[in-house]
Amino acid sequence: MNKLSRYAFIAAVAIFLSGCVAQREKPAPVEEAKPTPEQPQTQPPTTVPVVPTIPVQPGPIDNSTAQPEQPAPRVRHYDWNSAAQPLVGKMLQADGVTAGSVLMVDNVNNRTNGSLNTTEATAAISNALKGNNKFTLVSSQQLAVAKQQLGLSPQDSLGSRNKAMGLARTVGAAYVLYSNATGNVNTPTLSMQLMMVQSGEILWSGKGAVAQQ
Repeated sequence: MNKLSRYAFIAAVAIFLSGCVAQREKPAPVEEAKPTPEQPQTQPPTTVPVVPTIPVQPGPIDNSTAQPEQPAPRVRHYDWNSAAQPLVGKMLQADGVTAGSVLMVDNVNNRTNGSLNTTEATAAISNALKGNNKFTLVSSQQLAVAKQQLGLSPQDSLGSRNKAMGLARTVGAAYVLYSNATGNVNTPTLSMQLMMVQSGEILWSGKGAVAQQ
């Protein structure tokens, strides 16, 4: 082999070897990354902020706008007995009265300028008549039954002489004692009239001052 051929052979071998090296060092193909399926996004849990409770201290009470308490109405008490007893004593001495007759005591009517308990006044008159030797009194039970028949309460005052005489006829009374509390409620006057039921004639009348207790 001459020198030229030798150089050609060496060059061919060198080219062959460089090709093999190139094939060996060729990088492997890079695989494309496959897209990852999207995962559903979850919302983070909502947290409610806890607001601390601040105790409220009660402040001073403002009484500037408070309504003043209304005073309780005054309850008046009267000495009805001191007024009724002398009047009844005079009435028992009246002329023209048949002894043993039936007498009806009507409830006392309030004719004053205020409020008062006339039930106590009526009781005082009835007590003053107990044990008298001139009249037979209509009992409270008889009056209650008669008033019930007329649609009235036992304590109801009839309010007029005519109505009082009508009730007296119902219970079989021959006389009726009709009474009023008149004048100023602080110093009332007890007025009494003895009337015949049959004719309506006034046989006796009298009045007396009533003091407060």
